[in-house]
Amino acid sequence: MNTSIPDLVTVRARNPEAVAEAAARRARRPLLGDSGRLMIVAADHPARGALGVGDRRLAMANRADLLERLCIALSRPGVDGVLGTADILEDLLLLGVLDDKVVMGSMNRGGLAGAAFEMDDRFTGHRAQDMARLRFDAGKLLLRIDYGDPGSLTTLESTARAIDDMAAHQLPVFVEPFISRRIDGTVRNDLSAEAVIRSIAVASGLGGTSAYTWLKLPVTEDPNDMAEVLETSTLPAVLLGGEVGDDQEGTYERWRKALRLPTVHGMVVGRSLLYPTEGSVETAVDTAVGLL
Repeated sequence: MNTSIPDLVTVRARNPEAVAEAAARRARRPLLGDSGRLMIVAADHPARGALGVGDRRLAMANRADLLERLCIALSRPGVDGVLGTADILEDLLLLGVLDDKVVMGSMNRGGLAGAAFEMDDRFTGHRAQDMARLRFDAGKLLLRIDYGDPGSLTTLESTARAIDDMAAHQLPVFVEPFISRRIDGTVRNDLSAEAVIRSIAVASGLGGTSAYTWLKLPVTEDPNDMAEVLETSTLPAVLLGGEVGDDQEGTYERWRKALRLPTVHGMVVGRSLLYPTEGSVETAVDTAVGLL
């Protein structure tokens, strides 16, 4: 029996076994369906303390509101699944909305937004064994590399071991690599073609096997560079949607152009769909699905 959002706290307090029971009966699907494309909605931001959307600093802080938006997004045609941390995915399991969806666990959330230790991005989320136990379908990790920050070496090593663990369970892992640096105390990702090429080259070689490794990549500053960028690796890739900003049509056109490239199998998009600057969640999701 599915739980309602107001009843989640009661179920968690009185029957924590309900999470495992919901995971055990969830109907699963292949990672890639007949279309060969993936549209994944991302909602793993809160565990990094990143709650803001545009000028709304705590937009993602209301969990009931976030869950309602996720349920709407997951109900739309063409949405294949969701990326989240344990708390969010288990809420969605209890709500019964993950049948026949790709469920992707978020693995490293230790690099809290704005923290002095942000680049030492420890694996504080899902482990491979957790995702295997819960019958999830894939994992995702963030790999930010700052050549001037020793914490990046810890992240590199732990990322390699996480890739090994996922492969041992025959679970796909989506690696999101960036070359990053601190500017006025804030971590910024370099989206130039050369930086993205270097990040792909490093990420592709991590671990004892790349058989289960996917890449989750940003669109470069100049979208015309994406064809060259994607020549760096034979690993399958999805696009990181990122913020839409003021130029919504321009952003959609950049996504559309990159999605035509043969290595790209879809998109993982989060706040810009769940909290659109204009229109409803339904409209934002349907527009993004249309790009595929």
